[in-house]
Amino acid sequence: MNKTSLSFAYDPDSFRSQGIKLIDLIAAHLNNAMKGDQKPIHWTPLEEELRFWEAYMEDATASDFFPEILRRTTHIHHPKYVGHQVAATAPITTLTGMVSSLLNNGMAIYEMGMAPSAIERVVIDRICKQIGYAGDSGGFLTSGGSLANLTALLSARKAIVKHDVWNEGHSQPLGIMVCEESHYCVDRAAKIMGLGEKGIIKIPSTQDFSMNVSLLEAYFNKATSEGIEVFAIIGSAPSTATGAYDNLEAIGQFARQKKIWFHVDGAHGGAAIYSKKYKALLQGIEDADSVVIDGHKMLLMPTITTALLFKNKAHAQNTFSQQADYLLEENQEDIWYQSGKMTFECTKTMMCLHWYVLLKNYGEQLFDEYVTRQYDLAQSFAKLLVDDPCFELATHPQSNILCFRWIVPEKSNKELNRLNAAIRQQLLEDGEFYIVQTKLRGITYLRTSLMNPFTTPDHLTQLMEKIKTVAKSIN
Repeated sequence: MNKTSLSFAYDPDSFRSQGIKLIDLIAAHLNNAMKGDQKPIHWTPLEEELRFWEAYMEDATASDFFPEILRRTTHIHHPKYVGHQVAATAPITTLTGMVSSLLNNGMAIYEMGMAPSAIERVVIDRICKQIGYAGDSGGFLTSGGSLANLTALLSARKAIVKHDVWNEGHSQPLGIMVCEESHYCVDRAAKIMGLGEKGIIKIPSTQDFSMNVSLLEAYFNKATSEGIEVFAIIGSAPSTATGAYDNLEAIGQFARQKKIWFHVDGAHGGAAIYSKKYKALLQGIEDADSVVIDGHKMLLMPTITTALLFKNKAHAQNTFSQQADYLLEENQEDIWYQSGKMTFECTKTMMCLHWYVLLKNYGEQLFDEYVTRQYDLAQSFAKLLVDDPCFELATHPQSNILCFRWIVPEKSNKELNRLNAAIRQQLLEDGEFYIVQTKLRGITYLRTSLMNPFTTPDHLTQLMEKIKTVAKSIN
């Protein structure tokens, strides 16, 4: 890069000009997407998309990069986007993201994150209070639910297992208990930790896809008889595929009885702590040793930002320390301001700005209103589907995740699986709606995550009619 290019790259006037144009472009995109003027997705086959961007890189005349990005990506703010579990971000977080990117304070040590370290502490304290934790709680923000769940399990192992695994390794089999419907990142975390397949004790689910807590004693005893030391149990709040909440109160009672760590993976539905109407789904969460909540799912923030909360902040601050938790003294220094000592990542973005600005400008009421609206919407959608003989629910929704399928009485499940997969693919290529699919107990279901705050029952009625049209064309 020559000097002229370097100077141009950092020119404030050029940045101002580009920034104003981009803000105007984003505002127009947001307006069009929210009104549903365009399709939520313009499907392009993989190889075609790759060829386009390869050619674009070499085209000296191509200059409209940002408009092109908007044209060729999925529009989460479109009310007919009912696909994956990512937030239709509150527009103000575009600005906090921009500030974080420019200032680039890595936060590993206090002087490289003075304001964000203090801001993160304020955010964490407020979330802990909302969970129902006492004053000795704490935690931090980190990059995603997968990393947060891994960190929580590392904390659990350090706190419960008497042998100093962190420094000395382990030879005795260790294990965790979790519902068979839990997110795949829990399996990944367990295997990263060296637990192996035997160390992931899968508890079967009930008919509604939540953990069958009546089987906990039997599965714990079986693992113990096989020489596995169980050190943690995880409750899903909710499971990713179906949106079913585990019975956290029963799981917590079991954990206390067995003196093991109780962790709640509330990456998606932990946000219900803010909903006056639906908070009861999380009854017992206040007894969890650790909780994960994603800001980029049900709290209107951009990817990727996750809160990992601990009932006892000592566990938050000593997961990666050089001595075992059972050797820690109570008078140790409180290092909440030293992010690099508490998290797996040393450098991280100033993700706390998203949380803080939403709480400061709109308060917890914003989250209450949003979560309650989306969960209510799922109930309305479920009624529409139940009342229509062409559709079948996998289970009645507890959250804003809903699985259903198109049914034809004379067809086998194998035929219906092919039909529903074909319906989903045609919907994807058509682009008027964006939905996904999942397989539950061998049956293929269409799956919606009602993330958009502007999706209405009318949009979902239109989706049902669209599916009927597509299904008839396939038949």
